[in-house]
Amino acid sequence: MFHDWNIGQAKSTIAASAAASINSQLKIEALQNCVGPEIESVFNDAFWENLTVAINALDNVDARLYVDQRCLYFQKPLIESGTLGAKCNTQMVIPYLTENYGVSRDPPEKQAPMCTVHSFPHNIDHCLTWARSEFEGLLEKTPAEVNACLSNPVEYATSMRNAADAQAKDNLERILKCLDRGKCETFQDCVTWARLRFEDYFVNRIKQLKFTFPEDAATSTGAPFWSAPKRFPHPLQFSAVDPSHLQFIMAASILRAETFDIPVPDLVKNPKMLAEAVEKVIVPDFQPKEDVKIATDEKATRSAGSVDDVAVINQLLLKLELCRNNLSSEFRMKPIQFEKEIFCSYYDNWWKNFGLRLDDDTSFHVDLIAGLANIRARNYSIPEVDKLKAKLIAGRIIPAIATATAMATGPVCLELYKVLDGAHKVEDYRNTFANLALPLFSMAEAVPPKVLKHRDMKWTVWDRWVLRDNPTLKQVIKWLKGNGLNAYSISYGNCLLFNSLFPRHRERLDKKVVEVVREFAKAELPPYRSHLDVSVACDDNEGNDMDIPPISTYYR
Repeated sequence: MFHDWNIGQAKSTIAASAAASINSQLKIEALQNCVGPEIESVFNDAFWENLTVAINALDNVDARLYVDQRCLYFQKPLIESGTLGAKCNTQMVIPYLTENYGVSRDPPEKQAPMCTVHSFPHNIDHCLTWARSEFEGLLEKTPAEVNACLSNPVEYATSMRNAADAQAKDNLERILKCLDRGKCETFQDCVTWARLRFEDYFVNRIKQLKFTFPEDAATSTGAPFWSAPKRFPHPLQFSAVDPSHLQFIMAASILRAETFDIPVPDLVKNPKMLAEAVEKVIVPDFQPKEDVKIATDEKATRSAGSVDDVAVINQLLLKLELCRNNLSSEFRMKPIQFEKEIFCSYYDNWWKNFGLRLDDDTSFHVDLIAGLANIRARNYSIPEVDKLKAKLIAGRIIPAIATATAMATGPVCLELYKVLDGAHKVEDYRNTFANLALPLFSMAEAVPPKVLKHRDMKWTVWDRWVLRDNPTLKQVIKWLKGNGLNAYSISYGNCLLFNSLFPRHRERLDKKVVEVVREFAKAELPPYRSHLDVSVACDDNEGNDMDIPPISTYYR
């Protein structure tokens, strides 16, 4: 399917073209939409209702869960599949016969302790985890916090006072630092910020760490503190002739400029001119601090707020108020989300002669993360990695293996025959798991869903009860009463539409459900939606609470 000449094209476009070359009668439209609630105007009710079967080939869990919920809601078969390196799996999700994909979840991945990542890394994965965290903190989370603060300062200040914890204090300190000492108005300011970041990360923090824990430091038991796997670090000396140092400055300053909406000048295309801009930066001398606390406990967690935190938060809010008065009311920052898959070579020609390669990342996201990780690795004498390896680790990319993909495709197609043939029992379907590296091949019967019962009624997670012809609230309650269920509360989302304890709610009984939702829930129902779901709390005639499916009322 994919060839060298397809690089840069959308995968869906290539797949559609390949399928059409096999069968010219196939009618297929290639789209590049994210899979999620935001595209329900495209994949609307009519789309799902007219679907025969969904076949997933998605690359993230959130998208899988979304399609799973849509198939569950519209009672459509789903063939779920995935690959992870040499591993592959398929799962059958068949209406009323099997459990759905979202019932079971993989355990969370094990992560390195934060103290190891922040202060005592001993492999490149730790350095890249730290680099990704710093990227998100500096370029995504802090600008987003700034915008939240500037958009609604009163509400934001109230939320910080209510939280009154160390996290709130950290947020305010980062906002102040960004808008006060770190505020950038020119690209030279961005270069200065990047140069001072280098000094902070790779010089001052290492000097402070060595000051707090000298090379001959010992633990409480008398054992050497700097024993394996800990690596004793060494501060670096910035050099404008070191390609990796200058590449870090370039990527950091360009991205910083992007967050402040500052144009990037041509000097970034010229290493010599960029080096001259860096040389203009005045770097303060470092002075170690006696009272700095550096976490060493792998099980330690963030402590709760204290009285001191509350006092500091109030002081920070006062400073922030003064700082905000010096900004225009329209000032906002641009948060940057890490993007690992942007390919181009815009700056490549200018930098090749300097020994740098910027082959595939005009966003400079991977450049910055690779620079952060590799220079930090140099602090700790950890072997460095190239940008491709950095992209794979930081982006959590596990290379696809064509054999594993083919292995998953086989069971998917075999099970698809069963779905299209219909009239099968749950034991006829198979879930598959394979690990080609072992090798391990396992096939198991699909698992049926949990069944709930009431009188002669049965339902599972697959069910929703449908009432057509635009019913009123009274008609919904009467229909449930006829099935031995006494409804005492009806809700739409977080809005209470009806409760039997409230006398004034009885005035709503003769209104259509859709009218009550529009009037009291203030819901704007899009034109592509033909029904809405309400949640009903009810009990049986013996007073036992019953957990019933959602009720879909069709108004179109």
